[in-house]
Amino acid sequence: MKYILFSILIFSGILSNAQTETIFYDVGMGDNLQQVKTKLIPHLRSHLEKRISDPVFPLAEKSETHLIGLSCETPNGIIEEIAFTFADDKLSLIQAKGNALKVITEGRKDTADIFMNYEVYWDDLIIADRSKDKVWMLTEEGTHPNLFAWDNPLLPSEGGKAKPYEESGAVPDFIEMGATLNQMRPLLENASTFTHFRELGPGDPNAQVQIDCFGIEYAGFPRKFEARFGDGKLNMVWILTAKAEETRIRKKLIAAYGNPIFKDDAWEAFNNWQVFLRKDKPEVLLLTPELGSYYKREYFKQQ
Repeated sequence: MKYILFSILIFSGILSNAQTETIFYDVGMGDNLQQVKTKLIPHLRSHLEKRISDPVFPLAEKSETHLIGLSCETPNGIIEEIAFTFADDKLSLIQAKGNALKVITEGRKDTADIFMNYEVYWDDLIIADRSKDKVWMLTEEGTHPNLFAWDNPLLPSEGGKAKPYEESGAVPDFIEMGATLNQMRPLLENASTFTHFRELGPGDPNAQVQIDCFGIEYAGFPRKFEARFGDGKLNMVWILTAKAEETRIRKKLIAAYGNPIFKDDAWEAFNNWQVFLRKDKPEVLLLTPELGSYYKREYFKQQ
């Protein structure tokens, strides 16, 4: 069985949009808003279009738009509500609710992999929560920030209006680097929508267990935190982001900690080598003072 570890998955080749196109009248990931509207509006009972003036969606650099539809008629049946999210005028995420499992996944010839409450169809990057009748259809880029764990707040069942998220780029107050697993586990679980506990293999000498925390608000969006514990103490946290929001994340880190104390093509260091912006793979890294000093000397060759 595959685990959904989107933070480390590497996809090769061109991912199929076949399922998206079959269900939604030739709509494909990457289509612009006007293309999707032309193809889909005739099949929606009602719809609204929402443009976000200051993008928060991780895959959006300059613009974010949502097309929300009710009673979406498809060849496989009617989906009660659906959200099409556009990042820089490219369709980047679909979330469907209400009769979504039946419409999108019934009749597939491949078998879903299982992760907690989720069913995963790798060929089309479809993630389904059967217990809540929700389906997410992702792009390859959307797998890294784990966008299947986000519910679009503009859907009527989610409140129907944009939700303000915690904007700060500072380390959340409840996270205490160096605290024990017993101390941190309930705090992480309380701050998350859901968590997944797992033991690590021998590949990381600094950590033995990890808590994957989904939905922690940070720097303007609910995110996945990967909290790693070595010898029973929290010593490293990876916060998964997206390349398109790098400039926004950097500004928030500078607002919290001042200008970076180190910078190269792949990294920028803040807060006495305890907070990092990673650029070759979009993430924020939190370290204990001890590990920060070790990284400074051994990886970045700084005295």
